[in-house]
Amino acid sequence: MQAKTFALADSMRRLGTESAFVVLARARALEAQGRNIIHLEIGEPDFNTPEHIKNAAIRSLHANRTHYTPAAGIMELRAAVADYVQRTRGASVTPEHVVVTPGAKPIIAAILMALLNPDDEVIIPDPAYPAYRSITTYVGAKPVSLPLIESRDFRFEISALEAAITPKTKILVLNSPHNPTGGILTPEDITAIAEIVRKHDILVISDEIYSRHAYDRPFASYYGLAGMPERTVLIDGCSKAWAMTGWRLGFGVMPTYIAEAATSLVLNTVSCTATFVQDAAIAALNGPDEPVQAMRDEFLRRRNLLVSGLCKIPGVGCRTPGGAFYVFPNVSKIEPDDIALANYLLNDAGVAVLGGSTFGPYGKGYLRLSYANSEENLTEALARMERALAAYKR
Repeated sequence: MQAKTFALADSMRRLGTESAFVVLARARALEAQGRNIIHLEIGEPDFNTPEHIKNAAIRSLHANRTHYTPAAGIMELRAAVADYVQRTRGASVTPEHVVVTPGAKPIIAAILMALLNPDDEVIIPDPAYPAYRSITTYVGAKPVSLPLIESRDFRFEISALEAAITPKTKILVLNSPHNPTGGILTPEDITAIAEIVRKHDILVISDEIYSRHAYDRPFASYYGLAGMPERTVLIDGCSKAWAMTGWRLGFGVMPTYIAEAATSLVLNTVSCTATFVQDAAIAALNGPDEPVQAMRDEFLRRRNLLVSGLCKIPGVGCRTPGGAFYVFPNVSKIEPDDIALANYLLNDAGVAVLGGSTFGPYGKGYLRLSYANSEENLTEALARMERALAAYKR
């Protein structure tokens, strides 16, 4: 007897995916067949978690800190986050403003679910990290694309932001340094954005998870510079700065009424974040900063290597990103179908990259490459790409 299948909820058709993990799975399948693949698709630091953080987790485990915690996180970590935000953004917050989750993605989802009704509009820079659009459409709200301009180092026009606002606009999403382009807001941008936000009375979600990866000028924090904590949610976490992606530790800082709503969603989904991981996060936030700086300096060297190499490939143009650990080269002269070109590079050259249009319509004609890989592998990837693109036929 054939098993009965049940119809999935209509909302599942509105839920997107994250192409980096899809391409990673395909690349792993090729590796299982004996292929050598250079991974430039996944946004994960290739460094080891610093020793003092791992030792803190070990001590926590030996102390049997393996039980449930409050849904919003242990008070010691929430206080450490508040202190960290004070040090890095100059903004005064209390632990009651902080919600801790297993990774930054759950707190993004919780905030959007807590705030959005069907037909509300969310302005999202395009291209963008897929989770913003995916969760917005999942709850029945409408994402509105705000084009990022290559000639402006992938920053949007301030006039375009104001033109995108309607009476239904509820949230503006910012991500600086930006995934996938590496673009970064300037203090002048932040001042102009904050003025528009006040004028139209909208909430900002400022995703600053790559804040420790700003290269050519000091990081400009929207949360710190806009001076509007009552209408801003800060997203951050430990994954990128401290090479803790697999530990799953993110946090949000927000007005207390939003924190209470987000905590209710956390309680009803994941219950809480593992205690020993929270103890490790305290060590990260309060510990020595030298490992973070060393990783940043290495990423800077890799950025320069990759940008220089890409710009030497005929038909490829690449802006120098101001932050994060991605480059977003324009390959439209070679092939405007970026997905097809990314597939070609994976299958024929053994280089796993992402098509820019997987991050939104305005990513069409671009590729995203992560330089979270060794200089040796980046050099080999450039050589493979140059050979493959010279032989490419549309």
